[in-house]
Amino acid sequence: MDNVTVRQGESATLRCTIDDRVTRVAWLNRSTILYAGNDKWSIDPRVIILVNTPTQYSIMIQNVDVYDEGPYTCSVQTDNHPKTSRVHLIVQVPPQIMNISSDITVNEGSSVTLLCLAIGRPEPTVTWRHLSVKEGQGFVSEDEYLEISDIKRDQSGEYECSALNDVAAPDVRKVKITVNYPPYISKAKNTGVSVGQKGILSCEASAVPMAEFQWFKEDTRLSTGLDGVRIENKGRISTLTFFNVSEKDYGNYTCVATNKLGNTNASITLYGPGAVIDGVNSASRALACLWLSGTFFAHFFIKF
Repeated sequence: MDNVTVRQGESATLRCTIDDRVTRVAWLNRSTILYAGNDKWSIDPRVIILVNTPTQYSIMIQNVDVYDEGPYTCSVQTDNHPKTSRVHLIVQVPPQIMNISSDITVNEGSSVTLLCLAIGRPEPTVTWRHLSVKEGQGFVSEDEYLEISDIKRDQSGEYECSALNDVAAPDVRKVKITVNYPPYISKAKNTGVSVGQKGILSCEASAVPMAEFQWFKEDTRLSTGLDGVRIENKGRISTLTFFNVSEKDYGNYTCVATNKLGNTNASITLYGPGAVIDGVNSASRALACLWLSGTFFAHFFIKF
């Protein structure tokens, strides 16, 4: 038995070699007669005769589908006795993803299961890959199911399901996982500015969903337009701007970042010249720098 392999949708040619001793020929699919000589018995319009000569008897099945797969028999009658020649038709099907999980949003620490079901002949290999990581580190799983327990924020992003069976290009689909987590303040820096100058305090917080910001001085919540300040929130950053710093503006301010999962805060100081920050007087720092510079140059001239 010979094998004839074609892709779904292509045409399959089934050939039968004969000689001049043959008196009758026919093609059968299992027990169903397709052609007897030049007479067509099949009602399928896709089945046609190609060649009927003293040396070859061939038919073609157009637009092959998976249900055409199976054994086909060329039956030959000679003066002495009948003979048969068999062909097994194999239909290959490109991979196709039939069912895949939808985009999902979860809280950090949750368990996530993604599903990717694919069909094809031969059966395709399904792989999951995390696209939102460095190249070469994105392989996750070689299975229809991708399970992530205790998911972390750095595991958010797009996950790609690929179905491959070497019949055609892989079928690829994507699923996005969004991981919610409470805010944390990644940047908050003390700022020094002189009276009468413009001063800006900045607070940066990472969170999903995006954090909302509030500013406080002691127990008083600050608002734009009050006491000559402006609050601007742009994405992960909130700024508190003083357009004309006065003595009463100096002090500690609290930046509060909040989303539905929690909140966090940071203390930021607006200070003037001579203020002591982290135990060091800012004016003393400047004097120390001048003293060190003078010592260096004095040593330089004495040496040379």
